[in-house]
Amino acid sequence: MSRNLLDVLIIGSGPAGLSAAVYAKRANLSILVAEKDYMGTGQIAETDQVDNYLGLPKINGYDLGEAFRNHAEELGVEFFDGMADGFSKEEDVWSVHFADGQTIRARAVIYSAGAAHRRLGIDGEEDYIGKGVSYCAVCDGAFYRGKDAAVIGGGDTALGDALYLSDLCDKVYLVHRREEFRGSPSNVQRLKEKDNVEIITSAVPARISGEQTVTALELKDGRSLPVSGTFVAVGMQPQTESLRGIVELDDTGYIAAGEDCVTSAAGFFAAGDVRTKALRQIVTAVSDGANAAVSAAEYLKRLKHE
Repeated sequence: MSRNLLDVLIIGSGPAGLSAAVYAKRANLSILVAEKDYMGTGQIAETDQVDNYLGLPKINGYDLGEAFRNHAEELGVEFFDGMADGFSKEEDVWSVHFADGQTIRARAVIYSAGAAHRRLGIDGEEDYIGKGVSYCAVCDGAFYRGKDAAVIGGGDTALGDALYLSDLCDKVYLVHRREEFRGSPSNVQRLKEKDNVEIITSAVPARISGEQTVTALELKDGRSLPVSGTFVAVGMQPQTESLRGIVELDDTGYIAAGEDCVTSAAGFFAAGDVRTKALRQIVTAVSDGANAAVSAAEYLKRLKHE
């Protein structure tokens, strides 16, 4: 790929990346957004309903993501399809290497690649992905209409998935390894009031079994739940493996960066779910994108005067 040296290369086209693109473009910087999924808008597209984004109550996640992307496109933001898997720096220029062998050079990088669904790591999980194992109830729930399904997890995502599936499935098992849930008590109460939801606590999944597709979720205590679908909602893992040795990461793999999104590497900024912070929501991702773009612009100004 032959491209002129960019001011800013943005990795990721979710809310953080798109927000950064809008702010960087309005600052008259030369930018490019690299995305691993064509026309992607991040995990927001998997959300059935967003009810906590100021001014836009009860909006579909896909629609909100499209609105973010349209805003960036209307400003003339350009996109590039590719998976960034390597980073190097010479003097004041970053070289970002992509899985297809291409390299893009920029004076600053805003990394907003997000986080991926955490795996259970049990037998049968990988074998049945797309054949009864899913990490997105909103995306795949309709396939299990009138069937039985299990949701694994104890946070708000798991509780929300179980509530969503309870309106589609004949029966939903909610399986959690602890006695208490980390998610909202109000959602737990709503689930307890559902006739077709069975809550199973202090239970650890051992194996997902089946034939052509999933037929059962087996627990370590010997129980076997007859289900056609198993929805895994046990947290997220930051997409930062390629950054080890490049920037400072915390013990759980998130990029160490404050509200200004500045990392340990000069000219490298972290925005969105990949950054160390207490709250990971759409609104904080959008805020990160704005802060990262402003920090990048200030960094570029300093470079010019050195």
